[in-house]
Amino acid sequence: MAPFSRHDGTLYCEDASLEAIAATYGTPTYLYSRSAIETAFLDYQSALSDIPHLICYAVKANSNLAILNVLAQLGAGFDVVSLGELERVVVAGGDPSKVVFSGVGKTTTEMQRALDLNIRCFNIESEAELLSLAELANGAGCVAPISIRVNPDVDAGTHPYISTGLRENKFGVDVALARQLYQIADEHTALNPVGVDCHIGSQIEETAPFVESLECLLDLVHDLRTIGIRLQHIDLGGGLGVNYQAETPPSIHDYVAVLKERLQDQALELVLEPGRSIVAEAGALITEVLYLKPTADKHFAIVDAAMNDLLRPALYSAWQDIQPVTLQDGESHVWDVVGPICETGDFLGKNRAMVLSQGDLLSIMGAGAYGFGMASNYNSRPRVAEVMVQGETTHLIGKRENLSELWQREVIPSGETS
Repeated sequence: MAPFSRHDGTLYCEDASLEAIAATYGTPTYLYSRSAIETAFLDYQSALSDIPHLICYAVKANSNLAILNVLAQLGAGFDVVSLGELERVVVAGGDPSKVVFSGVGKTTTEMQRALDLNIRCFNIESEAELLSLAELANGAGCVAPISIRVNPDVDAGTHPYISTGLRENKFGVDVALARQLYQIADEHTALNPVGVDCHIGSQIEETAPFVESLECLLDLVHDLRTIGIRLQHIDLGGGLGVNYQAETPPSIHDYVAVLKERLQDQALELVLEPGRSIVAEAGALITEVLYLKPTADKHFAIVDAAMNDLLRPALYSAWQDIQPVTLQDGESHVWDVVGPICETGDFLGKNRAMVLSQGDLLSIMGAGAYGFGMASNYNSRPRVAEVMVQGETTHLIGKRENLSELWQREVIPSGETS
C-alpha cells in the first residue's frame, strides 16, 4: 500500500490526516510512514533471502533515532560516515558488528571508537587512511577488518553532485592501487582484508551502471584470489533511485535479481548500503502558505518552509512533487513555491499548477531522504518537528527547536556586554 492517499480530497499518510498532523504539531513538519520504511527494507530482505547478505542502511539519508531503531529491530546493518552517525546507531539499538564505516576523511578519533566497538568493516578510501588505521589497530592490539573502496570510473548518469564513481570524484581508488593496498593489508598483522567496496552515486535509474561496477569488482576479486587473498564479501553500496518526477527506476526485486545473476557460484556475501530507496518516498514535509504574491512575471506562493528545512531544490535543482493537502475548487495558477529566507535560491518548487489560497497547507512529497538530515539554522530559523505515522497513530520523534536553542552553544566573552 502506498503511504500517501486521498480521502474526500484530503491527503493522508497511512490512516492519519495531514490536516490533523499540522493542527497537532504545527508547520513546517516532517512526517514519515513507518509501514513504508519497513516495507522497503523487507523488500530488500525478501529479494536477498536465498543468498548470504547484509543490508546496511545508509544513515546519512535520514538519521533520526526512531527510524534507526525501526530498522535495527528488523535486523538492519548500518553504513556510517562519521562518529556522530556511529554513535546514533549505538543509541538507537543498532548492532556495531553490522556497521560498515565509509567516508574519505575518517579521523583517528573516529577510527579508534569504531575499533573499540568492533564494527564489521572499514571501507578504506586511500593508502594514507589504510596506514593510519593499521597504526591505530596495532597500538590497540587488535585487527581491523577492511575493504578497499574501488572507484570503477563508471558514469551513473545522475547529477554531478551525487555522482561518486568517476575518476574525477574524490571517492575510492583505482583498481591498480586497490591491488597494492590489498597486498599491504594482507601482509600487515593488524589488518584483515575481508571485502571489496564500491559506491558509484545516488538516484540511479537503471541497472547497467551497477552491473558494470559489479563486473569490475568481480574481476578484482578473481585477481586477488590468484595471489592468495580471498575476500568474504562484496559491497556494492547504494544508489538505487526513487520516483520523484515520473522516473522509472527498477524495483528493488528487479535490481537485486540482476546482481544475484552475476554472483552465482562466487561464494561471496553481498552487502548493500541503501538509503534513499528505503526512506525517501516514506516522507513528506507539510508547510503552510503564508502569502500569495502574484506579479506581472510570476505567481509566488510564500510558505513557512524554506531552503534551510529542505535544501535539495536549492542545492541542485532537485524536483519534488508538491500537493495541496486538501484539494480546493477554483482557478488554477502556476506558482513558484518559495520560502522566507533572504536568498533568491530559496525555493521548494517552481512552475507548479495548483488552486491555492492563503493559509492552505502543502505537502512536499518524497522528503524522507536528505530532508531533515541536511537542515540547518540558516537565517536563525529553528529546525522543524518530525513525526512518525503508524496507522492512525502519530508519534513526535523530533521536537521543534525553540528560539533559545539557537544560541545555546554560543558564548559572549566576559566584559563584552554593554
